[in-house]
Amino acid sequence: MKHVFIVNPKAGKKDQRSRIYEMADALRDHHGLDCAVMLTDRPGGATDMARALAESGEAVRIYACGGDGTVHEVVNGIAGFPNAAMTCIPIGTGNDFLKNFGADMEKFNDAENLWDGDVMPLDLIECNGRFCLTIACNGIDARVAESVHNFSGPAWLSGQGAYIASIIPNFFGSPISRRWTVSIDGSAPMTDEFALISLCNGRYYGGGFFPVPEARMNDGVLHALVIRKVTRAEFVRLIGPYSKGKHKELPPRLVQVMPAKEIRITAEEDIVTCLDGECSRSREVVMGLSDKKVQFFGPKGCDPNATASPAR
Repeated sequence: MKHVFIVNPKAGKKDQRSRIYEMADALRDHHGLDCAVMLTDRPGGATDMARALAESGEAVRIYACGGDGTVHEVVNGIAGFPNAAMTCIPIGTGNDFLKNFGADMEKFNDAENLWDGDVMPLDLIECNGRFCLTIACNGIDARVAESVHNFSGPAWLSGQGAYIASIIPNFFGSPISRRWTVSIDGSAPMTDEFALISLCNGRYYGGGFFPVPEARMNDGVLHALVIRKVTRAEFVRLIGPYSKGKHKELPPRLVQVMPAKEIRITAEEDIVTCLDGECSRSREVVMGLSDKKVQFFGPKGCDPNATASPAR
């Protein structure tokens, strides 16, 4: 079996390539593993590398070394390949995916804790031909994510700080809601104004926002979160409880959370969609469940639902 570290050398505030090479060397020296390190050189490069490894047909364990964007790319390279499994080593500025593992998140920093971990299949969200591991969002949260890089330079604006800072121009500079036609699980299309519609497999995004705590990553169930038209004053009151997973405390006339297999959204203007922090624009969005689509391995005994609410 091959063990391949796919490294985004531009991830994070500090170059950690030497640390990754040392991890690979340690696995080779201490455990006799067939290890290699590959460096990405462009957006999408990790997807191409991971897919080539998966398509070889050989058993391979891939270590995505970067942030959520690198994890997203590797997922899209190996989804549907039973011979390929992945994990991640967090060296990026955003590592929301690993927050799902609770206290075990720290163990992912060292490949010694990962190489012989059990493989677990995780669900994915498929959206317009791409796969998403955690949360696929559309609306103001996606527009915020699209502009968040403009506020992520200073250290004090990393993570959720940059996300909150980018809310301000989206809050004051344009209407919060957009007019969309929406169908959930084949329901009759409904045209109305919506602030956001997200489909959740995991529980964290936006530097630590925690909108749907009951979402689980391997139960074959996705959760739709729908926020209808809101005023700016209502939005201000919503954002705190929303970010802390307290959607049940919010007015149901504005906020709804429900299990869903598929959501279709169409509009006459661009819809900004964000998948694991990666943004795109289109006039039609189709999101749905891809059950047990990617093989993931982590520290022994780890649980991708460690932080999930017990309420179902």
